[in-house]
Amino acid sequence: MKKKALTYRNAGVDIGKIRNAQKSIGDIISVSHQMISGGKVLSGFGHYAGLIKLGSQTLALHSDGVGTKVLVAQLMNKFDTVGIDCVAMNVNDIICVGARPVAFLDYIALRQANEKLLEQLAHGLVEGARQSKMAIVGGETAVLPDVIAGEENAFDLAGMVLGSVDGGRPLLGTAIKPGDVILGVESSGLHSNGYTLARKALLSKYSVDDSAEHLVQSVGEELLAPTRIYVRPVMNIFKKKIAVHGLANITGGSFTKLPRLNKKVRYFLDDLPAPMGIFKQIQVDGNVELNEMYRTFNMGIGFCVIAPKPSVDDIICTFKKHNMGCRVIGRIEKGTGVIARLEAKKQAL
Repeated sequence: MKKKALTYRNAGVDIGKIRNAQKSIGDIISVSHQMISGGKVLSGFGHYAGLIKLGSQTLALHSDGVGTKVLVAQLMNKFDTVGIDCVAMNVNDIICVGARPVAFLDYIALRQANEKLLEQLAHGLVEGARQSKMAIVGGETAVLPDVIAGEENAFDLAGMVLGSVDGGRPLLGTAIKPGDVILGVESSGLHSNGYTLARKALLSKYSVDDSAEHLVQSVGEELLAPTRIYVRPVMNIFKKKIAVHGLANITGGSFTKLPRLNKKVRYFLDDLPAPMGIFKQIQVDGNVELNEMYRTFNMGIGFCVIAPKPSVDDIICTFKKHNMGCRVIGRIEKGTGVIARLEAKKQAL
């Protein structure tokens, strides 16, 4: 009997329901935008970060966590990299609106007090902050035995970043137009999204110490690879004043989120990487359809830059100087939505 295809939805995460819930929350909290004293909300829910005008400063705020990747850390009993993930999930979003990360707060919830675990988490957070050139200025640690389920090393980790838009002109994607080029920057693996599906596909068959056909490291090591941080090359692009029309962090929902930058154009992706490494392993072991893979995972592209053609060489060169591969993966066309060419077929994502 043919194995049933695994999807993110039947693994337990329904992206459609989440987006509907998020929209409802966005509608509710938008009322608070009129409550600010001495400032103005420029952009609220719906983009990669919220933006506030405060005097002459334009500030950006974003909050995110590590998700079920923490469960892999618990299985591995290794906690010195998920702090990098927590920082990355925040700063990679905030740079998408043209903001420079300035300060970070963390929130750690524990099943029980665990000094060693906290120390390892802190080392990862500091490494993420170092890569992002920002300060960690505080946070909160809570022991919640009735909330955090699992073994004695069970925990959850989230954070919040504050950024500053130098020059006060945020990058919101409104300049994106047909003829622009979509560049993809390589990821370091799964980053911190799609782990409910990834764990179901792999950990139902392998232990974290096992090897697998398409993996270089053990299953656990591949799953725990820290999220790449794109702050330095992007800040370098801003510093050089290279023309950029939009930036996208490829996270939950993968390439389907590109229209959040600009809904009035079509994102045509005709040179995405073929499934390799951990992505291929998930596809094979989970019997995951190709379209579902590209709707769920970054597939080797962790960040996108949308820019006019004259900027392409300079952008590729800048990422190369930071030891990050970057190449053209598509273009902007007239129309709407996201179209991807997968295995020589055009499919709407």
